[in-house]
Amino acid sequence: MEGKEEDVKLGANKFSERQPIGTSAQSDSKDYKEPPPAPFFEPGELSSWSFYRAGIAEFIATFLFLYISVLTVMGVVKSPTKCGTVGIQGIAWAFGGMIFALVYCTAGISVSFSANPLCFPFYLFKFAEYVYMVLVKTGGHINPAVTWGLLLARKLSVTRALFYMVMQCLGAICGAGVVKGFMGKNQFNTLGGGANVVAHGYTKGDGLGAEIIGTFVLVYTVFSATDAKRSARDSHVPILAPLPIGFAVFLVHLATIPITGTGINPARSLGAAIIYNKKHAWDDHWVFWVGPFIGATLAALYHVIVIRAIPFKSRS
Repeated sequence: MEGKEEDVKLGANKFSERQPIGTSAQSDSKDYKEPPPAPFFEPGELSSWSFYRAGIAEFIATFLFLYISVLTVMGVVKSPTKCGTVGIQGIAWAFGGMIFALVYCTAGISVSFSANPLCFPFYLFKFAEYVYMVLVKTGGHINPAVTWGLLLARKLSVTRALFYMVMQCLGAICGAGVVKGFMGKNQFNTLGGGANVVAHGYTKGDGLGAEIIGTFVLVYTVFSATDAKRSARDSHVPILAPLPIGFAVFLVHLATIPITGTGINPARSLGAAIIYNKKHAWDDHWVFWVGPFIGATLAALYHVIVIRAIPFKSRS
């Protein structure tokens, strides 16, 4: 046995590891540099076409998001038997799948890919880095809570954040309006209009807590999936950032649809509430603004202070 132990010891030490297991997260990548914080106010943005192009992208993306998601909800509610519909799981997939697709599409706003097909693998491996750049600078939020979280983390200016939120809300209103136009006013109102309300059997406090935690999961995933340090450290891995974001939306919907119908997106809740416009929807509406903004705030603080410890790094 002693001989075998010696062999094992020799074999373990003969060849050193290029990267010890478990230390990747603690080591700084050579090609990584902390992005500088965005200015509080950037007047030059107002004269830039990319600024308005990103706002238009937010409008269109949120419009399509509401159209598909609310129409899916309407189809499930309309059917007399849930076995004949996609059910709660299908609703969750509609929300999560659309976020995945729209973030993926919006990520191409300001990225110029090489025409040389030999460069494709390089761009595939660097896709996470591109998505990070686009998400924090040119759109792809599709959610005022996500925009708020990134604003707190100094990833975009107040001007851009406010513009995004306005365009997101307008897009959501138009998306829900198109669904109502397709279904007709009477049928749309009878089926609830896809509006978020706290379900019977739950208190407003329950709904608020569900929205806070659900939005925390979403925004924390956004920060993690678009972290520039992770993109640099794991550049050899083709990470597709929209996938974990969409999957987080899907999972949160599975958990909270029975409680609040799942908001975690103030624009989505506002668009449906305005088009539906019934008293009981407005009674609970504050939950779907306060909850997501608290959840996004906690996620931003957790990522910046605990996970990345950026304030402590700046002091050293």
